[in-house]
Amino acid sequence: MDEEDTKRELADFILSAKSLSMGLMVKKFEEDFAAKQQRRYAVCVNSGGSANLLLLQSLMNIGEIRPGARIGISALTWSTNVTPVIQLGLIPVAIDIAIESLNVGTEQLSEVLDDIDVYFGTNVLGFASDIDKIRECCEAADVLFIEDNCESLGSSVKDKLLGNFGKAATFSFFVAHHISTIEGGMIVTDDTDLYEALLMARANGWDRNIPAHRQDKLRSRHSVDEFYASYTFYDLSFNIRPTEITGFLGCSQLKYWDSIVKAREKSFKQFHDAIKANERLRSYELGHMSTVSCFAIPVIARDKDAFGYYKSLFMDNGVEIRPIIAGNIAKQPFYRKYVSDIGEHPNCDIVHQHGFYFTNSPELTGDQRRKLVALLD
Repeated sequence: MDEEDTKRELADFILSAKSLSMGLMVKKFEEDFAAKQQRRYAVCVNSGGSANLLLLQSLMNIGEIRPGARIGISALTWSTNVTPVIQLGLIPVAIDIAIESLNVGTEQLSEVLDDIDVYFGTNVLGFASDIDKIRECCEAADVLFIEDNCESLGSSVKDKLLGNFGKAATFSFFVAHHISTIEGGMIVTDDTDLYEALLMARANGWDRNIPAHRQDKLRSRHSVDEFYASYTFYDLSFNIRPTEITGFLGCSQLKYWDSIVKAREKSFKQFHDAIKANERLRSYELGHMSTVSCFAIPVIARDKDAFGYYKSLFMDNGVEIRPIIAGNIAKQPFYRKYVSDIGEHPNCDIVHQHGFYFTNSPELTGDQRRKLVALLD
């Protein structure tokens, strides 16, 4: 990644562009991203959080999620995986994780499968549980399965990329994530009806961005003539369009996808080997994964004393560490304010109370990696 070259190229692009509102560069980014992710369609928005909101609203618009539906979510997740659920009048059901993968597995999901209509799974920190079996369980129970893949671009199970197991998946291009457009997000799907609903709900609910033959059907159904068509709004929507700057940066970043994933996977293996060798830390069972692409390394101590020791050790040696995502999301103030049935999530509580993470930047130097390995030892 050459940041200085990217800045110069961006400056040239801005100076030469006729317009910076959403246009051809965004479209190219969508097409290139869909091809790289191996999905049929991709829809770009202004953030990963917006991607989650848009996906849920669009699924409601086409009747795949009914008002008041119960949405299963991982208790270990980010706020914007949950807040859209509440904002849209849906009911979140927080599910505990498997401690060995930091993700909801079939064992945990099976306990609530009869009580939910949708499972909106978070692929946590580049990790996955038995996601192929989760897909099968959801299909058998007639539960809609969608993925929040904002933290796991490039990770795969049985050589299948995460984000390709559910009906649709969301991605984030925030500056700290795998590839960055500064702010930005994406939704991918293979479903044409959902794709067109996403295009309309992303931009005011009008039909300007869907294919002409679909425009004709909508206008005919609602008796809209050509004069009024540009200001006719067909369903609930937002204005969360990206700019051409997002599109330009996205196209530029895609060429680094493979090298970023490779660098992060290599570093992860070094760090995980050190964690496995340390009896005071919990290791992970990820042998089912083909690729682990994580932007941060979770460290979970086996007890309170070990947590205090390693937390101080890393901080005293100048390593920036943070809590693991939002900890137990059900213990966050907003969740307790709006959700009455909190539930119990003992494994997530362990992560919340005994865990932190540090960066797995692809730009870590050999000396920095060796220092971090030494701290883990």
